[in-house]
Amino acid sequence: MNKKILVATLFGLSVAFSNIASADGLIAIITPSHDNPFFKSEAMGAKEKAEALGYSTLVASHDDDANKQDQLISTAIARNAKAIILDNAGADVTIGALEKAKAAGVPAFLIDREINKTGIAISQIVSNNYQGAQLGAEKFVELMDGEGSYVELLGRESDTNARVRSQGYHDVIDDYSDLKMVAQQTANWSQIEAFNRMESILQAYPDIKGVIAGNDTMALGAEAALKAAGRNDVIVVGFDGSDYVRDSILAGSNIKATVLQPAWEQAQMAVIQAHRYIETGSTGVPEKQLMDCVLIDESNANQLDTFALN
Repeated sequence: MNKKILVATLFGLSVAFSNIASADGLIAIITPSHDNPFFKSEAMGAKEKAEALGYSTLVASHDDDANKQDQLISTAIARNAKAIILDNAGADVTIGALEKAKAAGVPAFLIDREINKTGIAISQIVSNNYQGAQLGAEKFVELMDGEGSYVELLGRESDTNARVRSQGYHDVIDDYSDLKMVAQQTANWSQIEAFNRMESILQAYPDIKGVIAGNDTMALGAEAALKAAGRNDVIVVGFDGSDYVRDSILAGSNIKATVLQPAWEQAQMAVIQAHRYIETGSTGVPEKQLMDCVLIDESNANQLDTFALN
């Protein structure tokens, strides 16, 4: 079958359809914006596995907008999708849309972000954010030599992962009385917002020694601001395991470490479970599933490729 991708607009949203005529039916893959390489990796990993199993795919982004997400889920229902693979737009705001999908007989398989209710999605496969944050914090303490002023950049406040990662960081860092957090600001997972926050923080606290960020995108924004200010002495630690951060680590730049959450593997696992559920009516595993994270630093960064270790 010809696998050309057609671009259509539904409800004012740009989405991509491939293999529209597949006999095995449609799997909808909905994530935040592909401008973030983590979410793009999720979408492409899920798409690759779904098409290898014979499904057509709808790949779309909700851009962390609950209304767009609702419309895309409604589209998947209207198209009689066999399953929805979803990295959701909010732990609470997603519940209603998934209840509607369940009532319509369209099973949902969540990746990366949980929702605040069980029994609606078939699977919720997420990285062990707390375990990963503790790995990152332990490395941060080591890089800081256990002392000095630092800054924390938080993710989107409505995202459970942002809170869990911050808690994991502080459950390690707060044991070191000589480490002082002088600023904690939300940059909403955004590189641009992190750049702007970092510029302001540097003016207010010029003596900072380190930055710990809730994701790699914000870490890259902080690094850009530090470079613009000539502050190559400030240590940055991120979270995600992106190739961009890998390159910074290998180049000896501000970013010294990150925490890999296996986006590609997680997305493919969700598709495999969806396929099993479609075929048998069961995944054979619990709804809530955790995947451990891996610390990435100068010792193994050269093995990292597309959110996976080779």
